[in-house]
Amino acid sequence: MTAEAPLSIAGALARGQATIASDTARLDTELLLCEVLGKPRSYLFTWPERTLDPAQQQRFLELLARRVAGEPVAHLTGFRDFWTLTLEVSADTLIPRPDTETLVEAALALLPDGDYRVADLGTGTGAIALALASERPHWQLQASERVEAAVALARRNCARLQIPNVQVLHGSWLEPLQGPFDMIVSNPPYIDPQDPHLVQGDLRFEPRSALVAEEAGLADIRTIAEQARRQLLPSGWLLFEHGYDQAPAVQVLLAGLGYAQLSTLHDLGGQPRVTQARWLGEED
Repeated sequence: MTAEAPLSIAGALARGQATIASDTARLDTELLLCEVLGKPRSYLFTWPERTLDPAQQQRFLELLARRVAGEPVAHLTGFRDFWTLTLEVSADTLIPRPDTETLVEAALALLPDGDYRVADLGTGTGAIALALASERPHWQLQASERVEAAVALARRNCARLQIPNVQVLHGSWLEPLQGPFDMIVSNPPYIDPQDPHLVQGDLRFEPRSALVAEEAGLADIRTIAEQARRQLLPSGWLLFEHGYDQAPAVQVLLAGLGYAQLSTLHDLGGQPRVTQARWLGEED
């Protein structure tokens, strides 16, 4: 068997781009190389002629093969950037995505910094809660998560990022939290169990329980909205991330439960992504 020829950084970048069947092949390859070399992306452009040593080359080719097989880059490197933070990730929960930053932006626009209590339901890596807490140091955030391994992951992210105003609690939705809250936010499972995207791309490697909900993807949104009426302060806000085609159904659901001032915001791709509503009074 012929030995693999030594790869330079430039050669490794070309190899990855030619091998990975993805719109982000170049970026994916750069991130894998940075992981192998322990260097920032700027190093790749400064020293393109540098040759990987045998151990680095073997590791790069192993990661490349796993990426070609479909494994998410975040699982291969163990980290993903979200908002202004770098978060540890794992196969125990969803990988944070840029679309979810729309939810962060919407929440920040509704309340200034101050003595507010905010809940993040199904926090996963802690991405939403930590992004909000980093921007609003006087908010007190409680984050719930039912998967124990994800609770530990979110707590590690809190500790590593040294963000003190987030408390991560184990349990389902609002069950482990102590309200009332000025705002409740959530990126719950919202994919229809029959959606063909579940067997495509990165979704194949993420926990189905964090992706799928019954009632055409609306079951968990309904459950949270029902619980939130008992945990929101009057005039408190409820915000959901949802699928690009679910905004009308989410608005109907929330209006039927007595919420008011409903509006939907679009993500960077122009898709309806976040619906917000206000709870104006006590439950009947």
